[in-house]
Amino acid sequence: MIVLDFFIVNVALPSMQGDLHASPSATEWVVAGYGLTFATGLITAGRLGDQHGRRRMFSIGLGLFTLASIACAAAPSPGVLVTARLAQGLAAALISPQVLSIIGVRYTGPDRLRALSAYAIVMGFGAVGGQLIGGLLIQADIAGLGWRSIFLINIPLGVAALALTARLVPESRANHPSRLDLRGALLVTAGLTAVVLPLIEGRQQGWPAWTWVSHGAAPIVLGTFAAQQLRRSRRGDSPLLPLTLFRQRTFSGGIVTQVALWCGQASFFLVLALYLQQGRRLDALQAGLVFTILAVAYLAASLRARGLTLRYGRGLIAIGALILAAGHLLLLATVVDIGTGGPVGLLAPGLLLIGTGMGLCITPVTATVLASLEPQTAGAAAGVLSTMQQLGNALGVVVTGVLFYGALSSGFARGFELSLAELAALATAVSALTLLRPPRKAS
Repeated sequence: MIVLDFFIVNVALPSMQGDLHASPSATEWVVAGYGLTFATGLITAGRLGDQHGRRRMFSIGLGLFTLASIACAAAPSPGVLVTARLAQGLAAALISPQVLSIIGVRYTGPDRLRALSAYAIVMGFGAVGGQLIGGLLIQADIAGLGWRSIFLINIPLGVAALALTARLVPESRANHPSRLDLRGALLVTAGLTAVVLPLIEGRQQGWPAWTWVSHGAAPIVLGTFAAQQLRRSRRGDSPLLPLTLFRQRTFSGGIVTQVALWCGQASFFLVLALYLQQGRRLDALQAGLVFTILAVAYLAASLRARGLTLRYGRGLIAIGALILAAGHLLLLATVVDIGTGGPVGLLAPGLLLIGTGMGLCITPVTATVLASLEPQTAGAAAGVLSTMQQLGNALGVVVTGVLFYGALSSGFARGFELSLAELAALATAVSALTLLRPPRKAS
């Protein structure tokens, strides 16, 4: 639900704008608002799970997400829709780290890797399937609901998940829970907002002065947060984010790899959708069917990733990233040849390699980062991991978007070609970053 809702709105934006008479800025905030509150709330939400119970926080987040989805579907105006999307993002932030920390605490060894593989498959399908599911729902126009059906789909899923959670998900929390560090929560939220908000809004607004001021203030605020957390640790108080996590090479190296990997995920989905729908003039459903090629390859690779991770550890990430780079280069060569014409099927070989590379990377990155997870800090670690994923998405969209839109005067094909060249270089860098991590297999 939470990954699907990040991507599914892309195909519905034109319908939303026309139906609600929304300005371009309001339409952008339907996407950006969700990403902002999601990214900035993850670390605090992870710690809330450690302290007050991970199942409890998961259930609260799930209930709020379902209610926010109802508000999105019923929104009578752009302002109400944006507000509901902000609430959805906060609810998603409550859910996401609890899932990872529950898996990390309840499972060990091969069972943990099996659970993380299931998590990665679902997350990947939410991302690559959003375009197709959104296209199908809008095309079907069930009961004349149009774009509103993309939010209503969450209601039966949310209700069913809530009913099953009490029966199937055991409660867990830190061994010695303490009060939430409110000052730390405010500092980290302000610091992450200062990083993420300009990334979301900067390009569309032409990088006004406030975006540079915000980025300049971000290191100061986050540095103050780090110093405050260190002081709390030395006094024996429970910090919001235990800085000892970063002393573990598996965790710190994995976090850097996570950011680099996810810089190429949302950005690729964005430029591919633009190339297909605006460059090749495919409708939402036709473009979604092209994304299905990615989904099939992703599923096949993810199903194999669990066993391969046990065998090759970090080496699988390096191999998967090189396959991902090869896919981008093959797709680049195809687009250079056919531009925005020619049979769409010619894109399939490159897309298959890209989906395979994604499937071979996402599971082992998550599994190896969480391999040495301690129950006391499970939520904090999962919150950092999820935050880095969202930060990577935002940063990647900005960098790739600058290249894509900067070349748009030469046509959609040219913008897509430059984006693919950058994404291939980024995937190669992900492969090299595996050297930062200790050469032991995931457990």
